[in-house]
Amino acid sequence: MQKRISAPLTREEADGLSAGDSVLMTGVVYTARDAAHKRLTELIQAGKELPVDLRDAVIYYVGPAPAKPGQAVGSAGPTTSYRMDAYTPQLLDLGLRGMIGKGLRSREVIDSIRKNHAVYFAAIGGAGALLSARIVKSEVIAYPDLGAEAIHRFEVRDLPLTVVIDTNGNNLYETGVRDYLKTLER
Repeated sequence: MQKRISAPLTREEADGLSAGDSVLMTGVVYTARDAAHKRLTELIQAGKELPVDLRDAVIYYVGPAPAKPGQAVGSAGPTTSYRMDAYTPQLLDLGLRGMIGKGLRSREVIDSIRKNHAVYFAAIGGAGALLSARIVKSEVIAYPDLGAEAIHRFEVRDLPLTVVIDTNGNNLYETGVRDYLKTLER
């Protein structure tokens, strides 16, 4: 069964998700990859205002391809999340509620996810063209000089995701392997 959730993502909604849940997300999602994350943390360290309000926000680790006629964006598949790990705890402390990417996260990020009642979602790698069909609107809101890695504001409808790390720190990458190995033992 899939859960329908909205973005921005409230703490209560995040707390209601469990590692392994399949969700369809609708609402506003921001994009940012490592270059944008670096700039955001530099602003934080300088005590300056960020170009986006991170409270309850969801960031998708993606650099979308240019849109073809009739599309909001081109292919928009997730990038590897660990590249943002050095920056993520600072953003979570400012209220970032969700992240969308692929791959493992560091222990420091997982601890910060628990502390801040956040959620890490996985999008299907290699399915960028299919995922882009769930993005109904896109606009660059910061760092246009970064090209595809600029911060975009996406409006998404029924974006298919899996909860990988929930607000309690449960990690599907660990529990899924463990559960699978148990089935082999039977």
